[in-house]
Amino acid sequence: MTLSPLDVTTAIFTAFGAHDVDTIVSHLHDDVVIEFYGPAIIPYAGTYRGRVEARRFFDTVLRSVDIHQFDPEEFICQGDKVVVTGHLRLTARATGGGIESDFVHVITVADGKWLRFRDFMNTAVAQAAFSGPVPA
Repeated sequence: MTLSPLDVTTAIFTAFGAHDVDTIVSHLHDDVVIEFYGPAIIPYAGTYRGRVEARRFFDTVLRSVDIHQFDPEEFICQGDKVVVTGHLRLTARATGGGIESDFVHVITVADGKWLRFRDFMNTAVAQAAFSGPVPA
């Protein structure tokens, strides 16, 4: 059975919250492209192509930050597209710097699997967190 775009997105968000990268990868298309926009100091910034690289992306995210809040607030679905808006609060493990931002994820689904995932957030906040402790 092929999952709807909303169902596969919900499944991946649930797996992300559980740090279950195997389940995430099982819901990705072989030709998946992940784009996280931001400067190279953010360990997971960049473009990742294919399931092996996508696994590296999710593993890097989960190794790089402590997740205190990752709340999707709205799922907007139209055809094969899902837009998710929400709020996150993280700590960069390398520096202890805080990351708090709204986010927008733009997802394209094909054959019940994520084909493209684009992440938009306040990357200036993430850049500062990974650059070093935030001055008081």
